[in-house]
Parts: sequence; structure tokens; C-alpha cells
Amino acid sequence: MAGNADFTAIYMFSRDHRDNDQLVKLFTREYGKKMFFLKDAKKAGYRLAASVLPFSHGVYSGFIRETGLSYINAEKNVKQYENIFQDIELNAYATYILNLVDAAFEDNDAQPKWFDVVDRALTLIDNGIDFDIVTNLVQIQLISVFGVQFNWLNCVECGRNDLPLDFSEKFGGMLCSNHWKLDPHRWHLSAKTSQILALLNQTSIFNLNNVSVSQETKDQIWELLDSIYQNQVGIKLKSKSFIDQMKKWNV
Repeated sequence: MAGNADFTAIYMFSRDHRDNDQLVKLFTREYGKKMFFLKDAKKAGYRLAASVLPFSHGVYSGFIRETGLSYINAEKNVKQYENIFQDIELNAYATYILNLVDAAFEDNDAQPKWFDVVDRALTLIDNGIDFDIVTNLVQIQLISVFGVQFNWLNCVECGRNDLPLDFSEKFGGMLCSNHWKLDPHRWHLSAKTSQILALLNQTSIFNLNNVSVSQETKDQIWELLDSIYQNQVGIKLKSKSFIDQMKKWNV
């Protein structure tokens, strides 16, 4: 039902609407992803301007509609992920996480668990925790939301995990070395990469702290998850392509 409410939210994106107005999409903990209409937001001196900047997050007050446009009346305790806002690389990874969540869930569908995951992920990135690892953890755990399931822990054919494992998209998970011959197009992942994939799939983001993973391992994971999202999930986001381009700049 429509009504006034306080809500916790994370800025996702905004776009211009008419001459002076703006639409801003927020990921709210209580109501899911919702679009808010901001009247005169493009005019100088707009009183809520600082509260609807990219990577803002916190508590807002407004009028919530079950469907259609809602409204923001005031901010109660809104801040920014400051380092993400100021750093183009952190910005890119945070944007990709938000875009993934936008693709994964319908609007107006409350997802408090995933709201907390996203907030934690952006907080970790903002605090200097390895953005590759944080993003890969979100990616691998979000796959099932799209209706795609993989076995990362043991061989899909015999269940063993005491032999070297490698990932097979064809077989939907890991194959042990006894069954590698079943898929000549398996990924040929390093043993370390296979271990880290299983770890990322199982680890709660709320228990993730400082981690040390080689760039080679992170790159293998990134390429594998990119293939899964393109071939199995069926999405390729512009923000992901921008990160790929950035990686080439840094070579």
C-alpha cells in the first residue's frame, strides 16, 4: 500500500526527466529496487542534491508506492562511499555490482538479504579490501539467483574432492582428474583457482576480510565468471565491458 515511510537505500543510477526533473533508482532494503521522482532536481540549490549523488547510501524519508514512481521527501542519515566516489577503478567495480543486482531482481521485490550483501560489498571495497575478490564473491553467489546452478566443491561425476579439480561448463561444475577426459574443453584452471572458487562460493561476505590472492588466479576467476554470465546466464553488462577495458589499460 502507498504511504509515507522511512527506508534504507543505496543509490543505483539516475537519469534526467523533462527539463528540470530527475529520476533516481534506489535499492531499498524494505521495498527492493524502486524509481523515485525528484521534482526540480536539476535546478541550482535543490535541497536534496547531496543526498542523491552517485554512491550515496543511508536512511531516507518519502512516499512509497507499491508500483510506479515514489518520492523522496527528506534525508535522515545519508552518506557516500567516499573512496568509491573518488576513484574511477573502485567506481567501476561498485557500479558493476549494482548493475548485476539490477539485472538479477525485479523492481519492487524486497531483497533484504541481498541489500545487506551489496552494502557490505561496497563497504569492503570502500575500505580497501581487494575489489576483485569482493566482486567475484558477489558474482559467484549471485549466479543461482539467475536460475543457474554449479557444483564448485567436488566432481559432478563421482563426488570426489581429493583429486585435482577443473571446471566444466558442459557438465555444470567440477570434474576430478579421473574424469577430465569427458570434457576436452574444460577450463584447465590452476589448482589454486579451483580452490578459491569453492571458497568464494561458500564464504559469507560478512566474514570476508583481508585476502591475498595472486593476480593470475583472480584473472582466471574473472574470465571464467565472464564466460558463465555470457553463455549460461545470458547477460553482458556495459559496466563489465568497461572493467575489461580498464584491465587492458593496466597491463
